[in-house]
Amino acid sequence: MKRKYKRLSFVGLALLLLATAAALTLSAFEESIVFFQSPTDIITKPISPNKRFRLGGLVEEGSIIKKDNAVVTFRITDMANTVNVSYRGILPDLFREGQGVVTEGIFVSGVFTADEVLAKHDENYMPPEVADALKKSGKWNEMSTVMKKQGHLSGGISQ
Repeated sequence: MKRKYKRLSFVGLALLLLATAAALTLSAFEESIVFFQSPTDIITKPISPNKRFRLGGLVEEGSIIKKDNAVVTFRITDMANTVNVSYRGILPDLFREGQGVVTEGIFVSGVFTADEVLAKHDENYMPPEVADALKKSGKWNEMSTVMKKQGHLSGGISQ
């Protein structure tokens, strides 16, 4: 009988240690697990300088400015807040105003300097995270109406 309790105690202790290790690992990677930050996240939560992360949202209408040396500036919005983005390189063919986009880079002096830009894959797609951010900001129906008027959607915004 004592042997059975020792074995059960050992298994219980091993499971407890495994659960603790998993909890510590998940808490250490909590910020990295998020697919991207929205403009509101960046404004409300301080970002450490030179920390690489992803910024996602919608490309604001009328904000794209093409400069010399393949530099493009534009603004990303979640309909509540806006962040200025600077990118040097060739933009994806599907990159347009009013569409969902995810960029990767660093945030320095109020400007997000992107080294990668990812655009949606078709006219009816919006990343679920962008849709969730729009729903939280209360701009979901407003954005759906704007995109329908521009001919981006035939029905609703699909996820």
